[in-house]
Amino acid sequence: MAEQPLPLAAHRRVHTHDVDEARTRVGDDLGVHGLRPVDAGIRLDARLNGLTFDGVGLYSLGYGTEVLITPQPLDEHLLVEIPLIGAAEVSHGRERIVSTPECASVLSLTRPVSMRWAPGHAQLVARFDRAALEAHLGKLIGRTPRRPLTFSLGMDLTRPPARSWLSVVDLLRREAECGGAMLEQPVAVRQLEGLLMTQLLLAQPSNYSEALSEGQSRVAPTAVQRAVDLIEAHAAEPLTVEEIAEAVGVGARALQEGFRRHLETTPMRYLREVRLERVHSELTVQDPGAATVTDVAYRWGFVHLGRFALAYRRRFGESPSETLRRC
Repeated sequence: MAEQPLPLAAHRRVHTHDVDEARTRVGDDLGVHGLRPVDAGIRLDARLNGLTFDGVGLYSLGYGTEVLITPQPLDEHLLVEIPLIGAAEVSHGRERIVSTPECASVLSLTRPVSMRWAPGHAQLVARFDRAALEAHLGKLIGRTPRRPLTFSLGMDLTRPPARSWLSVVDLLRREAECGGAMLEQPVAVRQLEGLLMTQLLLAQPSNYSEALSEGQSRVAPTAVQRAVDLIEAHAAEPLTVEEIAEAVGVGARALQEGFRRHLETTPMRYLREVRLERVHSELTVQDPGAATVTDVAYRWGFVHLGRFALAYRRRFGESPSETLRRC
């Protein structure tokens, strides 16, 4: 693995040749498991990099040699293991797959698991806190899940929904590797975590897929109007679709569908337009010598200044700084 560094190298957590140390320290992040090299004569080269947020962790992991791994069933979290190179045979209950860079494995960890990693195999691993993910699921379907969430084992990464989810993972990885400012903004991290959870729940078949589909049932215009009122009143605060839906008593997907039908937009697009209007109004009355575009944009929830400036110009026909100077 030394010739091909793992992603997230700036966030090293483990590098060891000792099997027991690797088992213990990798287990601290990814769960208790058994670990055994297939060929005892080849030295283990265990490397784990990674970082954690509130409900999500992102790691890269390799052992440098062929290994057998037997994770224990867990209540704390779920794992999505995305091969970077090589292949792994994965068994989860009665399901069995060969995981490759085109097929990730989604480990619900509710049943016995066994894995055989080929020599040189390495993975990017997304870890989801089970309680956080199931709470997020409840917001999407409009009720508290009564059964543990379980996913199908294999995720076909060539399918559009899975590719969309993987693009969010790649965004998080790139931000972590380049020290991006996005990860220094709690609001942005919170929204990114929510997007990761939503996309996973929509992309990967689970025992709640039918409930998620039913979550698109029609909502009354009154619920849409309550959501509009909430957005107007709290536009400067961190808001997600799930929080808005919960506040007005409907599922998140149903609210999305209601906004599309009645307003021809989405809750997040509507929120962005409200925030743009508030920024514009504030810039027209600010003293250019006492205020900055950055401060005003951040105050109204815009954390990606490049995208904000582009959206502002499209909406008002000039840059935010031009508005500030003109006034």
